[in-house]
Amino acid sequence: MPEIDTEVRYSRQKDLVPLETLQDKTVTVIGVGAIGRQVAIQLAAMGVPKIQLIDFDTVETGNLAAQGFFESDLGKPKVEAVAELLKSINSEVEIEVVNDRFRRRMNTGEIIFCCVDDMDIRDLIFTATQNTAVLFIDGRMSAEVLRVLSVFNLDSQNHYRTTLFSSEDAYRGSCTAKTTIYSSNVAAGIMTGTMAKWLRELPIDKDVQYNLLTNEISVE
Repeated sequence: MPEIDTEVRYSRQKDLVPLETLQDKTVTVIGVGAIGRQVAIQLAAMGVPKIQLIDFDTVETGNLAAQGFFESDLGKPKVEAVAELLKSINSEVEIEVVNDRFRRRMNTGEIIFCCVDDMDIRDLIFTATQNTAVLFIDGRMSAEVLRVLSVFNLDSQNHYRTTLFSSEDAYRGSCTAKTTIYSSNVAAGIMTGTMAKWLRELPIDKDVQYNLLTNEISVE
């Protein structure tokens, strides 16, 4: 493998992604399926030094088109498949793999990317991490409608709580029937872009909703 010049590697993003702010922090991605896998890829490419991956699922055939996993990943735990890919993108990234469901007492990083598809689990994750996370970003997707919610102060924390509802009230369609790789990539880009703005101490939105089909966007 050729020697990588780190300064050149990040030269095109150095004014946009101040990685020095992340040197002592861990970024946790909970759920590495559709959106979470794309978030993790972007974080590794950007040079985030420490990434924790949490997921209990394994790669199935239905995950190939919808989530972008490789055929060679079939049968592997998703966290291991994603970790292997991240290492191939950036060998310097320190990766912690947690092949398990999220549990309340788990140690997580200061920056949380919540990429699960169950509302009750979202509530559990937020409740468990709200006192330790300095930035909490939740990505939601249904077909071509995306929503990214960010928690970074008391106002955004209160707003986020209003968006949590019982899974019994949520749409119960098949995940694979409402997931596309292009929607996942757009959602992940909004999420990692939000983190980049936060690192630069720029204003960030607490609620972004984007309909890819109609090109309508609402921001709060």
